[in-house]
Amino acid sequence: MNDSPSTRSLAHVPHNKWLVLIAFFKLLQALLFVGVGIGALHLLHVDIDDFVTRIFSILRFNPESHFVNFMLEKASILDARMLRRISAVVFAYAGLSLIEGIGLYLEQIWAEYFTLILTGSFLPLEIFEIFRRATWPRAALLLINTLVFIYLLKLVAGRSRRVEPVQPA
Repeated sequence: MNDSPSTRSLAHVPHNKWLVLIAFFKLLQALLFVGVGIGALHLLHVDIDDFVTRIFSILRFNPESHFVNFMLEKASILDARMLRRISAVVFAYAGLSLIEGIGLYLEQIWAEYFTLILTGSFLPLEIFEIFRRATWPRAALLLINTLVFIYLLKLVAGRSRRVEPVQPA
């Protein structure tokens, strides 16, 4: 078998399965946020109170329920300016998730640091939200992001320990 440098570089190197899993999560997150952003833009020229009322009617919610009245009250706050802001923020966050996902899938070291910093910066907010009102989705998201943060921290710390310092000549 030819063991030249050019043939060795073509050998299949398996992906880090955890980085691929995190990348998949980040790419799904990006798709979700793109969908939310598009949805917000579609609501720009729609009577939101009427839209929410029709949704609840289709889902057969009691129109006199506390939940429906609460949602209608919150929907009345939304205007075109706020929907544009929401969509801009959501699209920006989708872009960050897309960058993280692609970088992690390609196993780029900068993506590991980028994801570590972004995930770590949102953990305090997620913890605050859990204390404010604990729900299963919030708890699950906090757990996933904490595990991602710990794994990437160990990966990055392990790599920095393996790098030997350069001795001066």
